[in-house]
Amino acid sequence: MALNPQLFPNGMPVPFTNELFVLVRDGVEFEVDKIPGSQGGRVKARGTIYLSNIRMVFVASQPVGIFFAFDMPLLYVHDEKFNQPIFHCNNISGHVEPVVPENEHRALYSTHSFKILFKEGGCGTFVPLFLNLISSVRQYNQQVNPTPQPRMDPLQAAQTPVDEMMRHAYVDPNDPTRIYLQQPTTQSQLRRRTYQSQPVEGSM
Repeated sequence: MALNPQLFPNGMPVPFTNELFVLVRDGVEFEVDKIPGSQGGRVKARGTIYLSNIRMVFVASQPVGIFFAFDMPLLYVHDEKFNQPIFHCNNISGHVEPVVPENEHRALYSTHSFKILFKEGGCGTFVPLFLNLISSVRQYNQQVNPTPQPRMDPLQAAQTPVDEMMRHAYVDPNDPTRIYLQQPTTQSQLRRRTYQSQPVEGSM
């Protein structure tokens, strides 16, 4: 994970090179733990989820302290589960590993637990696409890297083919998720090249 990734003024995440956004979902509530500077380490906020072939990014409608966005590389997510409680709204829970700066030790960073609650409308489009995408990313990564890497590059996920998956996605009329049939256009040509803290570069 990465706390407060770079965003455009409209709230959309600044994309990485070769990143393809799959969908966007408004009206979700997001919970995450072990956030520095937050009360008890937990943050709960409402906002928007962006899902791409590399990551899932939650962007809060209103900042909570220093927290305004949370970036979860798909290759770092594990134990994800779709929950359908009887008396509460449907949600996805899981864990995500931290993106550790190259010059720092992994032991200084904790695994986060997160929950995405679908407060407005259904989730029949979002959930299957998310689960299929994360499964495809893992399968592709295992083919490319048969032996586990100590520090996996989260951007390797960009090689996963997602076009076919998006074309055959089931669209639930009760789910307000919007699928990107073509990539959102921004005035800026900025692209990020790495998760490490470096200036964003213009695409060539």
